[in-house]
Amino acid sequence: MSVRELVVLGTASQVPTRHRNHNGYVLRWDGEGLLFDPGEGTQRQMVRAGVAAHDLNRICVTHFHGDHSLGLAGVIQRINLDRVPHPVTAHYPRSGQRFFDRLRYATAYRETVDLVREPVSGRGGELARTPAYSLEARRLSHPVESYGYRLVEPDGRRMLPERLAAHGITGPDVGRLMREGELRGVTLDEVSEVRRGQRFAFVMDTRLCEGVHALAEGCDMLVIESTFLHEDEALATEHGHLTAVQAARAAADAGVRHLVLTHFSQRYDDASEFERQARAAGFDGELTVARDLLRVPLPKRR
Repeated sequence: MSVRELVVLGTASQVPTRHRNHNGYVLRWDGEGLLFDPGEGTQRQMVRAGVAAHDLNRICVTHFHGDHSLGLAGVIQRINLDRVPHPVTAHYPRSGQRFFDRLRYATAYRETVDLVREPVSGRGGELARTPAYSLEARRLSHPVESYGYRLVEPDGRRMLPERLAAHGITGPDVGRLMREGELRGVTLDEVSEVRRGQRFAFVMDTRLCEGVHALAEGCDMLVIESTFLHEDEALATEHGHLTAVQAARAAADAGVRHLVLTHFSQRYDDASEFERQARAAGFDGELTVARDLLRVPLPKRR
């Protein structure tokens, strides 16, 4: 059975707290796993969350601040220790190549796995295309080069039983019609409708910018930083971050179905205030204020 869910490994921003580990998120997409922004302690959080190194196919790093990347050393070594039998692809800003290399070879270990390096540069763009999804990146606005990621499932087709019956199409003929597009004068469009592919976006440290809106557009799930509350908007802008209100408005404007807020400053004790401000800003879809080790399923198809 296919599983599509977000596994939250950590939700703190620059400084971890007693209850919040540094960043770390795994998107389970059918048979693949994409690890986003492995901060310090990610390997241990994976153990606690029941995520194995074998589950990982891609690692996506938004930028090279420590709370988003210091866990790379441990995760990469664990992938090799466990002899993951498939290649693992790493995406990260090309400008941070020296940081990636330092973390990859932080200590001595035996390399047993093909770690494919595919850095991102410029304004971003499509990074990969598989039968299950396409992965793209967009440049964000932060003091260091930063990218957000977006995963899009190809549109499919949903067959309409009542229309098939009206045309007398049954059994193996249904499959033939799907493959060939026409059968006995009946076209595929007459007996089916487009099944929109699901969309997921991951947006970390950034001010509001074109990239935020492009990544969020039409997403079924948007995971986005909301480091600050509204009253600290000036501080957020100065340091290249978003507030809960800004994140919620961007999600509402983009038609996001499920908004996941995360990356919280240690200055705030009451996480429920992030939800209150996001709702007050006009977001009325599904809303999750992330906490460590939470599992969030992608919304069911419409």
